[in-house]
Amino acid sequence: MKSTLYLCLLLLGLHVQGLPEPGHSDEQEEQKAVHSPGDHSQVEGENLPHLKIAPGNAEFAFRFYKQVAAEGGDKNIFFSPLSISAAFAMLSLGARAATCHELHKGLTFNMTEMEEREVHEGFRHLLQLLNDPHREVQLSMGNALFVDDQLKLLQKFLDDVTNFYDSEAVSSNFQDISEAKKKINDYIERKTHGKFVDFLKSLDSDTVMILVNYIFFKGYWEQPFSSLLTKDADFFIDAKKSVKVKMMHRSKVYNVYKDEKLSCWVVEIPYKGDVSALFVLPDEGAMKQVEDVLLKETVSNWAKSLKSRKIHLYIPKFSISGCYDVKNLFKKMGVTEVFGDQANLSGMTENTSLKVSKAMHKATVDVNENGTEAAAVTVVEIIPMSLPIPPPPVIKFNRPFMMIIFDKTVHSILFLGKVMNPAASED
Repeated sequence: MKSTLYLCLLLLGLHVQGLPEPGHSDEQEEQKAVHSPGDHSQVEGENLPHLKIAPGNAEFAFRFYKQVAAEGGDKNIFFSPLSISAAFAMLSLGARAATCHELHKGLTFNMTEMEEREVHEGFRHLLQLLNDPHREVQLSMGNALFVDDQLKLLQKFLDDVTNFYDSEAVSSNFQDISEAKKKINDYIERKTHGKFVDFLKSLDSDTVMILVNYIFFKGYWEQPFSSLLTKDADFFIDAKKSVKVKMMHRSKVYNVYKDEKLSCWVVEIPYKGDVSALFVLPDEGAMKQVEDVLLKETVSNWAKSLKSRKIHLYIPKFSISGCYDVKNLFKKMGVTEVFGDQANLSGMTENTSLKVSKAMHKATVDVNENGTEAAAVTVVEIIPMSLPIPPPPVIKFNRPFMMIIFDKTVHSILFLGKVMNPAASED
């Protein structure tokens, strides 16, 4: 009988309120250079490890988004594709044969163009860059294995998860479910700065391992909104339904692009540091049209087409969340073997057959005047088995829109979401 592996992914994002920074004139702000997510420096070279996995991570992000959107109906969407990718890439260190191949394919890594080791080297480099303490944004990502003290893991697997994913192996007593659960929940709460409390509500009695990935992000807008300009306004969920929101407003210079072909506005709002948020506003009734062509090439084209210009920007404050059964979504994306009795995770342990029993991801984001705070956790439970002359355009995010938080240092999407109803209560 196989042990089960429980993969739980947790994501949190929070914008922090604040006042505009003093000492910045409109002229200074308008002269400030704003870099787009598409400006990948050629000087860096395409052979850096984290750049090799960037295309696969981006493609996976949009594949997963589309699978969520296909089932989500009119619900808000928010998740961390990087947290999910890192967790399953780390898991693949212990996978063999078809199970390993299927995981790599599901994560959209082209293994005909790179070696398996390059995937893990890429994540190692990515983690080093994300966790650089000298960056202007507060950003951290990490992993941990909570292992039953009766389970003997292979030394190579332990060495690999430490070397590539900087993961610590924490001996845990899964015979005492409450004790094990508390240890894991305390770790998650600490690493996400208190954003996730008592994340694990229960554990299967035959759980022998929990794999956790977390990501936490806290950034401040390069040009904060003034709370004095935030007013009550209508947000139109559809043609027949609207809700009241707190609408932020700013008339300043941003990088923007009007995609006439896809009928949407794209606005980049940069954070201090090397992270930006892309807000995508489809024309009324055009959301599906935009979602259907949401690919890394589409976003790259938007990024390259962004031009600095003054706009009248209106965007709501919002707090949304989402909870996803990643196991169910992955199976629909063709990743099935790791969840079944045919799973080959023999690279983890010699004497115990393992499989993934659950994979969950939870995310939340709160957008306010001054910045963004976001976090994600992945937990795996294992049981045996240029400026125009015309007047500035008015871009009003008063209908469903998308949000992409992009880290330019690692060329990776940290968070991806869709706001259908900014006033909806959290899941």
